[in-house]
Amino acid sequence: MVRYVYDFHEGRRDMADLLGGKGANLAEMTRLGLPVPPGFTVITDACRAFLASGEEPEGMAAEVSRHLTALERSAGRRLGQPDDPLLVSVRSGARFSMPGMMETVLDIGLNDDSVLGLAKASGSDRFAWDSYRRLVQMFGSTVMGVDATRFDEAMGRLKASRDAPDDLHLDANDLAGLVETYKQLILDDTGRAFPSSPAEQLRLAVLAVFRSWNGERARLYRRREHIPDDLGTAVTVQRMVYGNLGADSGSGVAFTRDPATGRPGLYGDYLADAQGEDVVAGIRNTVPLSELARLDPVSYRRLRDNAGVLERHYRDLCDIEFTIERGTLWMLQTRVGKRTAEAAFAIAAELVEEGQITAEEALTRVGGDGLARLMFPRFDTGAAGRTLAQGLPASPGAAVGAAVFDSAEAVRRAAAGEKVVLVRQETTPDDLPGMVAAEAVLTSRGGRTSHAAVVARGMGTVCVCGAEEVTVDTAARHFTTGDGTLVEEGAVISVDGSTGAVYAGAVPLVASAVMRYLETGEQSGCLVAAVARALAQADAVRRLEVRANADTPEDARRARRFGAQGIGLCRTEHMFLGERRELIEEMILADDDTERERALAALLPLQRQDFAGILDAMDGLPVTIRLLDPPLHEFLPDRTRLAVRVGAAEARGEQPDARELALLAAVNRMHEENPMLGLRGVRLGLVVPGLVAMQVRAIAEAVVARTRAGGSPLAEIMVPLVGAVEELRIEREEVERVLAEVSREAGLPVRCPVGTMIELPRAALTAGRIAEEAEFFSFGTNDLTQTTWGFSRDDVEAAFFSAYLDKGVFAASPFETIDRDGVGRLVRIAVDEGRAARPDLTVGVCGEHGGDPASVHFFHAVGLDYVSCSPFRVPVARLEAGRAALQVQTSGARPAGAR
Repeated sequence: MVRYVYDFHEGRRDMADLLGGKGANLAEMTRLGLPVPPGFTVITDACRAFLASGEEPEGMAAEVSRHLTALERSAGRRLGQPDDPLLVSVRSGARFSMPGMMETVLDIGLNDDSVLGLAKASGSDRFAWDSYRRLVQMFGSTVMGVDATRFDEAMGRLKASRDAPDDLHLDANDLAGLVETYKQLILDDTGRAFPSSPAEQLRLAVLAVFRSWNGERARLYRRREHIPDDLGTAVTVQRMVYGNLGADSGSGVAFTRDPATGRPGLYGDYLADAQGEDVVAGIRNTVPLSELARLDPVSYRRLRDNAGVLERHYRDLCDIEFTIERGTLWMLQTRVGKRTAEAAFAIAAELVEEGQITAEEALTRVGGDGLARLMFPRFDTGAAGRTLAQGLPASPGAAVGAAVFDSAEAVRRAAAGEKVVLVRQETTPDDLPGMVAAEAVLTSRGGRTSHAAVVARGMGTVCVCGAEEVTVDTAARHFTTGDGTLVEEGAVISVDGSTGAVYAGAVPLVASAVMRYLETGEQSGCLVAAVARALAQADAVRRLEVRANADTPEDARRARRFGAQGIGLCRTEHMFLGERRELIEEMILADDDTERERALAALLPLQRQDFAGILDAMDGLPVTIRLLDPPLHEFLPDRTRLAVRVGAAEARGEQPDARELALLAAVNRMHEENPMLGLRGVRLGLVVPGLVAMQVRAIAEAVVARTRAGGSPLAEIMVPLVGAVEELRIEREEVERVLAEVSREAGLPVRCPVGTMIELPRAALTAGRIAEEAEFFSFGTNDLTQTTWGFSRDDVEAAFFSAYLDKGVFAASPFETIDRDGVGRLVRIAVDEGRAARPDLTVGVCGEHGGDPASVHFFHAVGLDYVSCSPFRVPVARLEAGRAALQVQTSGARPAGAR
């Protein structure tokens, strides 16, 4: 028989796939003996079944009824009974935390009769009617689909009529009237009355939470965080405890360490006389938990003790939601808390020092994306302009952008290429699209556990919350500061998520401490030490080498400082730009072999000098040099501009410049409808006499010069865009002929392995034959992605990728993260068949996927020897290569194709 419901005491922490994160952790806290209000969880299987069929799964209602009866028995009260009613909450609980993205309904069981019983039992009419208006408001928007702003507007009108600054200044009669207003809103908008049956309220609320899995904001959040769409959510049903019973009650959120910096100690926010949703919604400014120590020292000590139990049990930063009901502490939720990149590295290092986790476990708790954020520049506060406001530093980093006041405007401007800062009184889940689009989020209300803070930290977006001197006027599209400064929409502001400061104008940036460490080796501060420790651990365990894509000695030296173990891609075409372009033009315009050889001879010493500098910078490490790849027309002037200049001269009756006429003829001769699939790569070497010989001679002579200087040059020659083994065989013969010639002339052996880029589907599918002529493969995943998908990267990303991401065709751009099913399968085939033909074949990747964290894990799994990426991504790749190795060790799997 299929089972859909588990009581809290039946579950465990490791059942998150079934119970969702919230249900599994409530079960774990129950097992630990912590004060958890009892309840039960409707599992994710039920959600998936409901979403697939649109109908409540057979047997689920009966199970819910049985578990509700047991809950009623233990409480000694029935759901919604007229006197002293049992009330329950209904909350979502997905496998992965999705804060605020799905639905919650509190105080289920209230109606016109039971509200009177609750008032009598609690001794507070105001509390009872406050709970009832919350239920009608949440149920109306969540379950019945009424626009939530309708309820907010009704509340706003009531507060204005009573001159009440917040909801605490409304009395029981005000709230009773508000309940009737809310119920009428529901009837007017939906044609249906708010249901008075407690059982019907519960049933509809559970199904509404299921539906919210496919809500727009939940889908957007999953795409942003790469959470699969097919997991579904569990639903927890839990006995209500009340933080809105007066001054001796309240709700809060606590972290066992500071989620922004990682500093030890109890951090968080507390709001007296409030239910939990008030804390994260930011409708009133919270107080820090240190204030709870003064207001209710007994509850604070219990919370601190419980937090210690949870952190030791989970061996990690824990995020805790709690309620105090008339002096009694209740634990409503815990989870491993979201944190900033800075906090992630700091906490991992601290837990190792405390002996709670190993260095290997610490490495699994940090990531390349976070390291990249720590490498971003910071504000030069010494050069900052006027300070507009000071808020709470909720998510660190430095961001500059135009102030905007709603989500739609943030999305519109960002799509047009403008950097924006989303400014709100407080954010709600509906603001998620704008938060994704913005460089930073600034709110005038809320604390470091508000919706804005939690979501921004999870996304790595800069955030400052609770800037109280900022008064936001969304309708007028401006904000004012405490000194009367008016900031209109579109004005540029700078937001410092590390200090909480907001500045007028654009503040200059300086290198971060982590970047200074990578550049100079200078260790300053705990964060840098934590990063250094994580990188050292990654280097100790990783199997993948990390090389860099570098075309100049300066780039090569930087890559080496950042930990690169060689150059996986040195592009020679970048060496033909600038002043050298004329020499390439001479080669292209040559009328005979003599003129062409003269132009190539002039290029030879320049190329030799380039290679010598790079080999010097990477002495003792491999340098893979790619022969000329792009079409020759890229080195010629623009066709249209040439034609205009020639036509203008003719129109004036003048004789056009002879060189421009020759260049125009050459450009017209070489014009291709699709040049990226035309005469380029190995094809150039086969049809342009002397080009390959010149480049190979320059490489070989640079190797000789470096060897004679006492160095250990390790140059490798890579032939691009090979699609057939015959192409590589012909070009390799030319390469080896020139290498032998230089060896004889120098009296020194010049050994340069010859390999190829695998960047065409045919090359991947015939890799076994190509490996007979190649000593190494390097996957050019940028072109392999283009040719596999049939995409022109320059055209399609702007044209329709955003629509594809919105519609779920992609989870991520295939140019950013490797497409495992298509491009990745070609990589696997090429690795397997290449090594079958040549067991000692070295295989790497030199597309920018080599620095993408998720892609690095894939390349480790398929058995590549190295990844190569831009110098600034080398530390990221080092870290992820170590994490990939540990992941495989944990699973016990061996990388496919690994030698």
